[in-house]
Order: sequence, then C-alpha cells, then structure tokens
Amino acid sequence: MSLHGLGVICGLTAGVWLGAAEAPTKLVNSGFSPFAISLCMVAGVFTARWTFPTLLKGTKYVFADLAKRKHLIVWALLAGALWAVANTLTVFAIRDVGLAVAFPMWNANSLIGLFWGRVLFRELEGASGKNIGKVVVGAVLIVIAAVMLGFSTIHGSLIGQHAFRGIVAALGASLMWGTMYIPYRKAYLSGMNPLSFVTAFTVGELGTVLGLTLALDGGIHSSAFHLFRTPGVLFWLFLGGFVWVVGDLFQQFATKYLGIGRGIPLSNTNQLWGLAWGALVFGELATADRQHMLLVVGGSILMIFGALAISTAVASAKEQSSTNEAVLRECNRYGLDYHRTIMAQSGAEVGGQDERRRWWDYAIVLAATGSFVALGVRAVVPPLAMNLRWVAVMAMLLAASLIIGGWSLWRRTRFS
Repeated sequence: MSLHGLGVICGLTAGVWLGAAEAPTKLVNSGFSPFAISLCMVAGVFTARWTFPTLLKGTKYVFADLAKRKHLIVWALLAGALWAVANTLTVFAIRDVGLAVAFPMWNANSLIGLFWGRVLFRELEGASGKNIGKVVVGAVLIVIAAVMLGFSTIHGSLIGQHAFRGIVAALGASLMWGTMYIPYRKAYLSGMNPLSFVTAFTVGELGTVLGLTLALDGGIHSSAFHLFRTPGVLFWLFLGGFVWVVGDLFQQFATKYLGIGRGIPLSNTNQLWGLAWGALVFGELATADRQHMLLVVGGSILMIFGALAISTAVASAKEQSSTNEAVLRECNRYGLDYHRTIMAQSGAEVGGQDERRRWWDYAIVLAATGSFVALGVRAVVPPLAMNLRWVAVMAMLLAASLIIGGWSLWRRTRFS
C-alpha cells in the first residue's frame, strides 16, 4: 500500500471516530459550566492518550523518540495548549448557538490548516494545477457540506441570547485548531512518531485546561470538581474523550503521510458521521421537513465528492521533492540526520528502537482500563430517547473502521 493510500484510510477513519466523539457528551446534563465539561473530557483524553502509545510501542520507545528530538517537546506542549483552548471555546459555542451552528464554523479549521501548510511547509509546491484544484476545491466542498449538514439539524430558533459570543467562540476554536496543525507538521517533517508526539501533547492540553478552570471558573470551587465526584456522569465525558483520542491518533497519522492540506479535510468528514449519530441514534431529524432533508442529502453528497477529490490528489514526484526540501530545512536547523529523518517520515525507521514492554507499561494500561471500568459500572444513562439498534450498527462501523485503519497502519509502518 502506498503512503498516500494509507494516509487516506487514516484520514477517513479519523472522521468516523471524531464524528462519534460528541455522542457520549449528549448524555451529560448541560447544567455544568463549559470549563467543567472541558476539563473532565480532557481528563479522559489524557488517560487514553497515555494508554495507546504505551500499549502500541511502550514507554521506553516513546521517551527515546522524544529524547532524539527534544526541540519538538515544546511544540507538542504548545499544540496541546492550543487544543485545550479550542476545545473550551467549542463548549461555549455549543452553549450559546448550539452544536448545529457551531460545528460547521469550527470545521473551517481545515482551510486555515491548508493556508499554513502552503505558507510554512511548502505543501502543494510543485503540484500540478489539477492536483491543487482537487485539494483546494475538495477542502472547500467539505466546509460547505459541513455548513449544510449543520443547518439541516436546526428546527426553529435554537440560537441563544448570546449568539454573537457563541459565533466568536466557534470562529476562535477554528483559528486555534487550524494553527495547531503547525506543530503537527513540524514534528512529522522531523520524523517523530505520532504516538510520541501525543504523549507530550496531552501534558500541554491537560495543564492548560486545568489552568483555565482554576483561573476563570472559580478556582477550586469550580463545578468541574463536583463533576469529578459524580462518576455516573463522568463516565460519558471520559468515553467521549476516549473516542476522540482514537480519531485524533488516526488524524495525526493522516497529517504525517498526507500533510495538513490533504489530511485535515479528510478527517473533517466527521461532520457527516456526527450527523448520522444525531439522526439515527438520537432522532434529531425525526420531524425534519423537506427543506432540511434536502440540506442533509446535498451536504452529504458534497462531502463525499470533496473527500473523493482529495483522496485522488496523489502527490507528484516534483511535489514530493518539495516536501523533502522542507525535511532538509528542519534537519539543518536542528542538526538531525537527513537520511534517518526521511526514512522515519515515510514510516520506515532505521535502526529500530526498543519496543519491549516494562512492568510499568502494563501498570499504566491496567490503571487506565480500571478507571474506565470503575466509572462505567456506575454510569447512569439519562432518560433520553435512543435507538439501540442504530447504536449497535454505528458501534460496529466504529469497530470495522478501527480494524481496517489499525491493520493498514501496522502492516505498512508498524505504527511508526
């Protein structure tokens, strides 16, 4: 399998899982502050982000990878901080204007990422006009489709009293997430493994959201700490964070193998899957009229065409040469071995690192699993109408995408 094909699979798998991440949070009472919800969800993210790298590679591999590229640790922390700010802004946006309006706005982050990829990392340089058109038009189509799908779920006036504040929050989240991809791309041009990057990344995101909560949400009296004492509710936020991490890991690999301009728009097909969960599981389109259904059909078709356009925009030899020049620039700047970096950047490490598991690796995985089990057995499902048949179908789709994406990564790169 080519790296382009692998990146496409990772990007589309990311869309499936990121789209499902919002579903568990629908089961949480909205009476808690945005900071509380964000902090608890990020706690689940932190738990999952440390578990997967430990499970797949082992902590010795991860820390050895970080030690080889120490300059990237600060970039990973910065990316985590941007993610945490963006995630908190999305909670404010959902509260003030609703998910249907906010989601399409922050999904414009792919266009911001496309801009940064071109300006800072020479993405699409040397590409044919046809390929440039496919990537740009595909990204724009996906954003337009996201807007259509978002507005398809609006019935009546669902925008709150603080609409302007909510729109600004959604646009701010888009800017933060679009800019966050700069550290992503910088790390992967230097040959870092995405699993190593997210290990440092998660420290930045948890530290930032904790700081925001303490500074802006009442300090130790924040409702977040009441949420932590409510395991029946906390489980759903942890589960949302867990699902998000799976999707984000695939997004990281898509960014590594496709670049920002191609990888991020593909992962932003999550809007389509988020709508599927809302419509099929929670019945959000049960009373939709013909106009809203046309938006659903039209948005879905546009998103599929956008994804197809980007998927078929295979980088030419001239464009790959431009990418290699960007890698050389990073190597010269930070004293990295060019040959090893090129190999690592393509998923083929030279001189394999030690991936043996230590006792503490198993302890980390067991502790993380135990925390989810402990919260899960005490979880309380609120009296919210759900179609359990569609829950089962969507869960099977999640499992199938994980198997396909995970197997493809393992067979081609051994998660490197």
